[in-house]
Amino acid sequence: MSRPQKRSLTLRGHRTSVSLEEDFWRAFREIAEEKSIPINELAAQIDADRDLEAGLATAIRLYILNHYRSKAQHAAL
Repeated sequence: MSRPQKRSLTLRGHRTSVSLEEDFWRAFREIAEEKSIPINELAAQIDADRDLEAGLATAIRLYILNHYRSKAQHAAL
């Protein structure tokens, strides 16, 4: 397990930094590529949809988890 790596993102013109483990960064980039959108756009979508009680890094991790859970459920059908 890798230590969280802090990276900068731009959400609607505003810079922010997010700390995620390298595996999560890799999965996040893969999902953005799969959706054919920039990672900043995907982050902005997640940010807009997240519960304000959760931090952005947590919202991204949960988004990634739910994305792959959904894929696994569809593959099992």
